[in-house]
Amino acid sequence: MKVSDIMTTDVVTIRSSATVAKAATLMRQKGVHALVVERTDELDAYGIVAIGDIVGQVIAFGRDPNQIRVYEIMSKPCVVLNPSLRVEYAARLLTQSNLHSAPVIQSELLGILSVSDILERGSSIENPRELLLVGEIEALSEAAELVCEDKGPNSTACAQAWARVDALQAELAHQHSVSLDHVASELFYEDYPEAFVDREYDAWCSG
Repeated sequence: MKVSDIMTTDVVTIRSSATVAKAATLMRQKGVHALVVERTDELDAYGIVAIGDIVGQVIAFGRDPNQIRVYEIMSKPCVVLNPSLRVEYAARLLTQSNLHSAPVIQSELLGILSVSDILERGSSIENPRELLLVGEIEALSEAAELVCEDKGPNSTACAQAWARVDALQAELAHQHSVSLDHVASELFYEDYPEAFVDREYDAWCSG
């Protein structure tokens, strides 16, 4: 599942010159926790003002929201998301950046994604990426063995097939924050050391 599958396309925006009081009113009226701050021109960056900015920088200090402008408390440039990004990576980026929401941009503003969207609209609870990766690794490993049996263990097709398995193993290990002692291709080539040597020699000769 990608960001574009669960993002909110009806984005509420505000000008940077608007008062914080207007921003707070707009948030209450629209039932949102963040507003995207409009650009001044096509080369300008988008900004974002969140409920936490209002509470933490204005209300917490007893400041008058009618005297404070959005540009004084907004984040600009802000963290943005690509619509084709996997939801898991978007979740990681938001939480690591301590953000509730981020605009979705690809040349232009397409939507906004929040951690609430990820929980409520995503499928990661029912279909965690971890289980999908395990299944994909098993399927690709079986396919790689068939390719190598058909094309030969020292063939380019065989190496490419195992490279795909290695990539998924690395992704799974990254999600778990663990180290891999061996990837699938290394275990495979332990049974075909001559093929591994040939591949290393070809790589060295090609520079």
